[in-house]
Amino acid sequence: MALSASLFLRQSQTLAMTPQLMQSIQLLQMTHFELNQFIELEVEKNPLLEFATNDDGSGGADRLGKDELHITPDERSERDGDTSSFDPLGDVYDSTTSATGERMSEQLDANFENVFPDDTTPQRADAPELLSQWKSMPGGGEGESSDGYNLDDFVANRITLRDFLNEQVPFSVHGAADRLIAQHLIDQLDEAGYLHADIGEIAERLGRATADVARVLDSLQQLDPPGVFARTLSECLAIQLRLRDRLDPAMAALLQNLELLARRDFASLKRICGVDEEDLIDMLAEIRKLDPKPGTSFEASPSEAIIPDIVVRTAQDGSWAVELNPDTLPRVLVNQTYYATVSRHAPKNSADHAFLTECLQTANWLTRSLDQRAKTIMKVATEIVRQQDAFLVNGVDHLRPLNLKTVADAIKMHESTVSRVTSNKYMLTPRGLFELKYFFTVSIGSAEGGDGHSAESVRHRIRNMIVLESPDAVLSDDDIVDILKKGGVDIARRTVAKYREAMNIPSSVQRRREKRAMAKVSA
Repeated sequence: MALSASLFLRQSQTLAMTPQLMQSIQLLQMTHFELNQFIELEVEKNPLLEFATNDDGSGGADRLGKDELHITPDERSERDGDTSSFDPLGDVYDSTTSATGERMSEQLDANFENVFPDDTTPQRADAPELLSQWKSMPGGGEGESSDGYNLDDFVANRITLRDFLNEQVPFSVHGAADRLIAQHLIDQLDEAGYLHADIGEIAERLGRATADVARVLDSLQQLDPPGVFARTLSECLAIQLRLRDRLDPAMAALLQNLELLARRDFASLKRICGVDEEDLIDMLAEIRKLDPKPGTSFEASPSEAIIPDIVVRTAQDGSWAVELNPDTLPRVLVNQTYYATVSRHAPKNSADHAFLTECLQTANWLTRSLDQRAKTIMKVATEIVRQQDAFLVNGVDHLRPLNLKTVADAIKMHESTVSRVTSNKYMLTPRGLFELKYFFTVSIGSAEGGDGHSAESVRHRIRNMIVLESPDAVLSDDDIVDILKKGGVDIARRTVAKYREAMNIPSSVQRRREKRAMAKVSA
């Protein structure tokens, strides 16, 4: 068969992932924090983009940007004309302000220049020590402006665990070499105050004997907070009990078998510790008073507030009003005035004109993408509220099973689009603040052949049943299955066990032991 080159004409349709389309997809799945960071970078790079101000009384950039948005460069040039000699503030001030000020001074028999003198020195010094402190402050004293007064200088500094320990080291560790070892051990602590480094490796690294490092570590374990510099949980609890003079042989045996305590195997613990049930209950009560993570009180990370993207309220007619949170919506304007001014002076075929044209296209595309993002989020949120109306009215027991395909078909979008919208976005409802993913749950069949039940509502029922059970009537997984089937939920035992373990709820045997022990402690 002979090979030859030939030309064919073929027509086909393909979807090209342009940079603009990829940017729109990325904007759709961004959180409002990530979106604000992205827009700030775009504003820095694009001279035609600017943030819209929220101050209506300013009357400046916000109204100017809105008015200039639909004005052509020719209309703007004809309207503006020659503005070189125009000074509106000067005309207003010269014609009215000066005359009005003189007339009011005559009527009130007062001079405005003497109402607020520039002298900021305190006239009275009822407390001389306070006056000296005031003069020593930034911005205080005679002839100084208050612009240098910084409130951050008076904010209480949060002490860290390492700072707290470094303050105690000079009182418990003596010698330059031992303090060097102590400083190295402090640097090896984690956020909970535990030391996970090997003593032998530290000694080899510092060129010291292992006994010297162990001796310094023993001194550091006497510092506050009690339990710091422990290498295991058992050692952390033992340090605290030793400082309280409560570490007897029975308690030491209990600390060596904490895995039995985690399994609630109280019978084995009584046999190993050689105590009766009453003494074991007292020992468990003593352990509950200890702090398993002594360093967390110092390394507390600041809590991050979640700002909802959608707000759902009850309307006057009884329906649900779905709104986008204005605090999470970015306000970006395209400065058409700047573009028209600069483009008039830039040659048509120059690099400056090409750069401005590209910036204008990018800015317009960004504003359209943000508008489309807001509309898409609104469509998805409205459909979720329509599907989960029973949940908003009656609570989590009436949460319907819902998947992405149902919402996507209802709003005529792709499932991937709905998935991007519901990622890391939150809805504020009368029932509380929920992530949009919360409303999408697996369907569990109904024992009566009706509509399915949401997996989240079934987990809520299981949790409530276990909370309300008594020590003498602890429900097993089979009992929970029977109760749910009577309530119309067709569920298997292994599913109940999976949900129970996911909620960190122990088995019925462990719960029975714990509830009986707690009942005896309270009695």
